[in-house]
Amino acid sequence: MLFRILSVCGQEDRIVPLPIKSERDTIIAPLLLDSLGAHRVMADSTRNDSIVNKPSILGETLEYKAKDYVKLSQRDRKIYLYNEAELYYQNIELKAGIIVMDYVKNEVYAEGIKDSLGNYEQLPFFKQGENEVIPDSIRFNFDTRKTLIYNARTEQQAGLGQLGSDVMRVNAQIVKKENDSVYFLSEAKLTTSKDTIDPDYFIRVRKAKLIPDKKVVAGLSNLYIADVPTPIAVPFAYFPLSTEPTAGLLMPTFGNDPDSGYFLQNLGYYLPIDDYTDLTLISDLYTNGSYGLQIQSVYAKRYRYSGNINFRYENLVTSQRGFSDYARSTIYNLQVSHSQDAKANPNSLFSASVNLGSSTYYQSSLLQQNLPNVLNNTLSSSVSYSKTFPEYPSVNMSLTATHSQNTNTELISITLPTFQASVERIFPFAKEDGVKKGIIQNMNIQYNFNAQNKLSTNDDDFLTSRMFDSAQVGAKHSIPLSTNFKVAKFFSVTVGGNYEDVWSLETYRQRFDSDENTVVTDTLSGFSRYNTYNLSASIGTTLYGTFNFGENKKIQAIRHIITPSLSYGYAPSFEQFYDEYIDGDGELVQYSKFEGTLNGAPSLGQSNSLSLSLANTLEAKVKSKDSINAEPKKVPILSNFNISTDYSFEADSLKFSPLSINGGTSIVDNKMSINFSAGLDPYAIDNNGTRINTFNIDNGGSLFRLTNANVNVGYSISNETFGKKSGEKQDEGAEKDGYVAQSGGRTDDLFGKANDFNGLRNSNQEKGKGEKVTENPVYGTKVPWDFQLAYSATYSNTVRQNEFSSHSLMFSGDVSLTPMWKVGVSSGYDFKNKGFTLTQLRFERDLKSFDLRFNWTPFGTYERWYFFIGIKSSILSDLKWENRSE
Repeated sequence: MLFRILSVCGQEDRIVPLPIKSERDTIIAPLLLDSLGAHRVMADSTRNDSIVNKPSILGETLEYKAKDYVKLSQRDRKIYLYNEAELYYQNIELKAGIIVMDYVKNEVYAEGIKDSLGNYEQLPFFKQGENEVIPDSIRFNFDTRKTLIYNARTEQQAGLGQLGSDVMRVNAQIVKKENDSVYFLSEAKLTTSKDTIDPDYFIRVRKAKLIPDKKVVAGLSNLYIADVPTPIAVPFAYFPLSTEPTAGLLMPTFGNDPDSGYFLQNLGYYLPIDDYTDLTLISDLYTNGSYGLQIQSVYAKRYRYSGNINFRYENLVTSQRGFSDYARSTIYNLQVSHSQDAKANPNSLFSASVNLGSSTYYQSSLLQQNLPNVLNNTLSSSVSYSKTFPEYPSVNMSLTATHSQNTNTELISITLPTFQASVERIFPFAKEDGVKKGIIQNMNIQYNFNAQNKLSTNDDDFLTSRMFDSAQVGAKHSIPLSTNFKVAKFFSVTVGGNYEDVWSLETYRQRFDSDENTVVTDTLSGFSRYNTYNLSASIGTTLYGTFNFGENKKIQAIRHIITPSLSYGYAPSFEQFYDEYIDGDGELVQYSKFEGTLNGAPSLGQSNSLSLSLANTLEAKVKSKDSINAEPKKVPILSNFNISTDYSFEADSLKFSPLSINGGTSIVDNKMSINFSAGLDPYAIDNNGTRINTFNIDNGGSLFRLTNANVNVGYSISNETFGKKSGEKQDEGAEKDGYVAQSGGRTDDLFGKANDFNGLRNSNQEKGKGEKVTENPVYGTKVPWDFQLAYSATYSNTVRQNEFSSHSLMFSGDVSLTPMWKVGVSSGYDFKNKGFTLTQLRFERDLKSFDLRFNWTPFGTYERWYFFIGIKSSILSDLKWENRSE
């Protein structure tokens, strides 16, 4: 190849330099250094170029700085910032490894810098107002306010209410910022996973429009799991990002039930009524004709009140119409909870706790979340309003409606309503300074009033006019008078009496019908009353006994506290309120027309009895294991041990009542509680099981005859029991099932956990406080676990039957085998009926952004299984899959 070198010269073959003196270019604005050491660019006020039509960005305050250098290029008309560069302009904040400003085009460009290994670091951070973006690079125009962002990552808060707040993370290849409130996305990934670089799942969006804090509207979208596309796709999608309550549809659960057919469960609509109240409408549809409807409302106003209302109705269809086993039934359940903040009104309080419905609701409901409640046999409700008038003497008034329902017998007892009023204790003879001494000054008087309308009904007559047929209305006035004083310094004496006036609006007259040979009861309508009174006195003291073993011993001392009490009661006979009739045998029968009324009849026959009670407490002083803490600790041996009995002076036989014993204690560092009770009868019984006026010891037996006994043991233990003591208290309510507790069930999982994963899956939801930290050292890896046990036994021997009327053991436990795997079991055994109670096996897997759960009841009446996998986040809670069996 031939290379030719050419040389070109001027006519004189030389260069003549021009004698021009260089001067500073005044076009470039001066750099000012502020007090923070940052450069500040200001406009040159000494020059006004009429050729420039648009104002430069340098016409306004612009702050910038960099760690390594700030370079101004006259040729490029640009400013270069390198290493930890920062730029501030109005509400815009930009940080990056490299920032380049073009002050002619009024544009800024930012990107990261490479480290020694070729990896990018110091990626741009762009913030405008409250919106933050972390891209690979960014280009921003100060005039048009438009931005091009490459590989942008941003977070949007979304969701509000019971499910808590979630974070939607957006990662897009190209983002065009149209203005302060509109962004256009190209090839974006939407996820709630905290790992935005390699998320365990994401929704791929080809094109989308993002309005921060409001919504994302997208075109073709489909789900990717571990970068693998799935067939789950939609032609367009809408993602709400508002932190305010927003109305919308609730996606249902699809499935197939062997008895009810194919179904849609939890199909509904959510409607926020205002800032304090919302409304949720839910329906369940089954192909065999069954359906369920539910209305739920939650309301809360800070420092005033909070509560919720939940009503569910189910129409249950069995088999098909025309078949012999076809049946149709309806069940319902109403739950209401209302609580008032004490600061709202200290002298007025309204509260409500309602749980009523069909007795077979929990056993027959199509919702498997009711499974832990099938062992509950009581539903109860209470709605009350109370008012206090604080002026002396203060008056308390309350109006209460109550409901108690036995789901086994289907009997319902209602008070509608109960009115109570009371005047505080008044000391009429006390001194003005409030100091009271002696019998006279300690004399006090009160007034109490109680009026009730009580109904007794059953499931069939409940909420119908027939439930009022058995209504009983009555009222009672009570005026107690008492005083107390000391005798011989150590004995406390209380003397008093009580006057009662009882009113009734209906009484019952009895007569013997000789033609029918039966007793006829006639109802007498109209007001009627009777009054009673009684006198009482008691004396008691407290005895202390301490046994010292020495300070060097492990058990330094044992203290025994005995509180004996002797009480006397007297009430005359009120035969003036009794009538007579002659029965078919010619015998004279006494009765009271108040028998069967709300408050019953006055006593017939004089009452004259003496009561003896003995309360015991036994505790030990144990040397502390902590050498730093020299103070010994008190350990209860018997928290309480009580013995009581009565002796009647008026009875012609069987003067002693059975001896009653009850007590309780806590052992194993208060982890195990033990409560027991027993009845001991000093009298013997005949061959028919009837008590006779002969002491049992004189009948060839022991001093006392054991008639009944009961023991209850509760034990709770976990891995924290054997760990080091820490000052932080564990959140005992964190794992409690709120739905079951609200429905009147246990707060632990002895009866199992609810199968409603729609609510359970949010227990591990992101709260914006960082990831859960699991301690797994090389040696001694922690395996969190807990165990609960409940044992109950009741022994009956009143007529020498010598049997356990009830005898059961319940247990439950959970073990976290790994930081992501958790298994649990709930079961029990009935030794009386020789069978297992409701048994449930639980398996839980934390898949970071997903929850996987499997509940299995392997045998019994409620044999079933339930599988669920779904995204934890409430924003994408509809991305789930459930399957179940009956």
